[in-house]
Amino acid sequence: MKISLVLFSFFLVMVSCVNPVPRKPVVRKTSSFMQESIEFNKNLNAVEEKAINEVIRKDSLSHYIASSKGFWYKYEYKTTNKIFPEFGDKLSYSYEVTDLNNGLIYDLDEIGEKTYLVDQQDIIEGLRNGLKLMNEGDIITFLFPSHQVYGYLGDKNKVGIKQPLMYKVKLNKINTKNEINNKNENN
Repeated sequence: MKISLVLFSFFLVMVSCVNPVPRKPVVRKTSSFMQESIEFNKNLNAVEEKAINEVIRKDSLSHYIASSKGFWYKYEYKTTNKIFPEFGDKLSYSYEVTDLNNGLIYDLDEIGEKTYLVDQQDIIEGLRNGLKLMNEGDIITFLFPSHQVYGYLGDKNKVGIKQPLMYKVKLNKINTKNEINNKNENN
């Protein structure tokens, strides 16, 4: 019995002293997935851009401007003001959302008037960049590809997945950062 206990102990010591053999990493080829994803997004962007260009072509009486941020816009009403929103300004704005065929998705009454602290609050990318192009009192129609608005998920309500949208936005008021700070100091 003592011999078997000694042998068993010896065996345990020998097994525990063996260095573990490292496993080789599992190689996953992601480059093909990435390439497929890139191609899918390029095709999606091309389809959406074609649809937006068709809207622009049909609205031949309007002049659309291509923004450097990847969307298009036209002025419905342009004021003579030359004050653009800057970081920290508080904006008051209203808007309605339609699809590219002018099918109403959200109307002005449903959305109501919104406020936004420039670059300090989260809003959809297209609207965030579009508001910076506006002066107080301007009304602009924006044509946003899906990646500028709700993208792959939609809004899980009325906006579908990968749906380009048209926003008609009115910038009602710009309270500059200085005005906001002066108001807070006087209270």
